[in-house]
Amino acid sequence: MSRTTIISGGPLLCDADTLYKDGLVAFRDQEITYAGSAAGFDALEDASVIDVAGGLIMPGLVNTHCHGPMTLFRGLADDLPLDKWLNEHMFPAEAMWVNEEMTQQCTLLACAEMLGGGVTTVCDSYFCMNGAAKAYDRSGMRAVVCHGVIDFPAPGIPDPAKKLEIVEDFVTRWKDRSPLITPGLFAHSTYTCSSYTLGAVSGLAMSLGVPWQTHLSETWHEVHTCKEQNGCTPPEYLYRLGLLNTLDVAVHCSALEESDIELLAKSKVHVASCPESNMKLASGRAKISELLKARIKVGLGTDGAASNNDLDLFGEMRLASFMAKVFHNDPAKLPAAEVFHCATNGGAEVLGLERVCGSLVPGKQADIVVLHSDRPHLQPLYNPVSQAVYAANGGDVRHVFVAGRQLVDNGELTTIDLEAVRAAVNDLAAKVRPGA
Repeated sequence: MSRTTIISGGPLLCDADTLYKDGLVAFRDQEITYAGSAAGFDALEDASVIDVAGGLIMPGLVNTHCHGPMTLFRGLADDLPLDKWLNEHMFPAEAMWVNEEMTQQCTLLACAEMLGGGVTTVCDSYFCMNGAAKAYDRSGMRAVVCHGVIDFPAPGIPDPAKKLEIVEDFVTRWKDRSPLITPGLFAHSTYTCSSYTLGAVSGLAMSLGVPWQTHLSETWHEVHTCKEQNGCTPPEYLYRLGLLNTLDVAVHCSALEESDIELLAKSKVHVASCPESNMKLASGRAKISELLKARIKVGLGTDGAASNNDLDLFGEMRLASFMAKVFHNDPAKLPAAEVFHCATNGGAEVLGLERVCGSLVPGKQADIVVLHSDRPHLQPLYNPVSQAVYAANGGDVRHVFVAGRQLVDNGELTTIDLEAVRAAVNDLAAKVRPGA
């Protein structure tokens, strides 16, 4: 018979606006049964109690865009613009090295990094995604796993004519297989997918009842090219095709015109912003404050380790807020509470999981993170939201639970043999050469 688990002994941040200085969260099996003041909880004799000794108790972070298998290519081709980085380095490397075994092992490494950094939910989009789904399932993370679609030969899809058949098989294989895995589709972009492919992906996603996503307006080069070829911006192109209102998540949106924001809001498209990757590739910046003002749901993502080069969502929160402040010349722009919401409940909304995770309230799943209390850079503690956004980093995570299962215990992974995973990925890396 299951027992109630109680986590107490520190401040409890249920969401960006709800704080209990002496908090307690209790859950039984997967579901939170209580979240509030420790003084308001009736003690249970048979409960398992975890005293966090002053550490901050908070919701698990939600990474709304990642390419987990790309941990293999971390540092392979740095300091390059997106088009050169993608066409001259990433696509050739992927063609040579990506297969189902690679995606499983390298995604396990991504899982280890994200779980260790407090990410409990991720949306991963790539190729050969059966391997990635196996890795997420094995790790115990909550994941939206989207299979990539593109118009030229790709890993696992040597014949583009069979791409829809292959991705449909992936979705069918994983739909309803695990309560933690949600399969989906990912049309790479408007410049690598024809109007036919974009429409086919949209239609297939709707027929299967799964989400679909695409990179959209990531760079001004992409925008200018779309205007030259189609006479409009990428969001307007999808709108003219009748597809924008079917799109679940637009990724990046770091080169939007004002009219694009209006279209996204009108079409109820959610946005996944990846500040560090966008800055590193000099792609642009998502206007997060403006998107939120337009009532567009915005989540944060790390993108892949090849263009970031880490999967630390704490860093994304901090940089997103700082970027907004400096570009608007306004220190009040995108305050800590707003960006914390984007990384938690806002991210869950972007992925359609807001009833499941993103905040600590009774009835939701027990996706919980506890930070260390004794790190010098986390002392003193006046404002837990500010501390989480402006001072904390992934290395400060002590405990992690997903659906009530403890996946990180005092900094140690409980479901992943990190030494074996590191060895497997480094064996692959030994065969990879820059420029391959």
